[in-house]
Amino acid sequence: MLLRQKTEELEERNLSPLATLSRDSRGRKRWEKECPVRTAFQRDRDRILHSKAFRRLKHKTQVFIAPEGDHYRTRLTHTLEVAQIARTIARSLKLNEDLTEAIALGHDLGHTPFGHSGEAALDEVSTSGFRHNEHSLRVVDVLEGQGGLNLTYEVRDGILNHTGSEPATLEGQIVRIADWVAYINHDIDDALRADVISQAELPQDCLKVLGSGHSTRINIMVSDLIRASQGRGKIQMSPKVERATKKLRAFLFDHVYTNPRAKGEEEKAKSLLKQLYYFYLQHPEKIDAGVKGDDLEQAVLDYIAGMTDRYALKQFNLYFVPSQFKDYI
Repeated sequence: MLLRQKTEELEERNLSPLATLSRDSRGRKRWEKECPVRTAFQRDRDRILHSKAFRRLKHKTQVFIAPEGDHYRTRLTHTLEVAQIARTIARSLKLNEDLTEAIALGHDLGHTPFGHSGEAALDEVSTSGFRHNEHSLRVVDVLEGQGGLNLTYEVRDGILNHTGSEPATLEGQIVRIADWVAYINHDIDDALRADVISQAELPQDCLKVLGSGHSTRINIMVSDLIRASQGRGKIQMSPKVERATKKLRAFLFDHVYTNPRAKGEEEKAKSLLKQLYYFYLQHPEKIDAGVKGDDLEQAVLDYIAGMTDRYALKQFNLYFVPSQFKDYI
């Protein structure tokens, strides 16, 4: 018996009846011979982990644009925190940990440089709009490898629906909530480090429910999720913890995500990407040949969305800053 088949049998014996089994996957768009060692979801996880888009996340903004300091989150560290939280929940609920990890690692592959400000910039200029979850799916379906990574339906669904519509699997639902748990807590941590907010400003009624420390809050949220979801066909928090979590998230939108001290450079970043967008529409020969397609606007969006922060800055300086001034940058 192949090792993959043994793993599939272990899943069937040990996982919850609510789990998504590897052997029951709805499959890939293009048929492939099964791996003798890895299950379909393990294979998807590895393809995402080894992709160029995953590596570029280390130089993409999470919340703070070009922060001074080595300890602020990037899009990559955010992704790893989501994956860790999601795996803990999946293992505790006896759901498919490999599927959960694959979705978590791939959920933000389509994020732009400069975080959500970059996403907003491309959404404003594109004739069809731009949403990072949809572009994450495009990355794995089209842009990576030779015609995409050919992932399973379940991983693709989880990537697309980590925001917006409800994922089709409980494993996808885990990633959707783990994303919230991760960014609510690490964005508080980063905002405190940057002196954008103080501990005293955090809503005290939320802290009474969730705890005042970073690790305590994560532990309470995750433990509550596990208890409230046990044996049910839905991933959820208890009403009390959910109310506190949503209120804490609303606090971040009001005091961090729109705070001039945290986001003071946001309009500059948006302007930079918009200028690059219009430049490449006029000069398609400047686009990397690897992303060209029949649809020029889509090729421009693909190229810019794939950039890291520093590469976008490099391209802007190349095309918009006079060479005699570049020594001053």
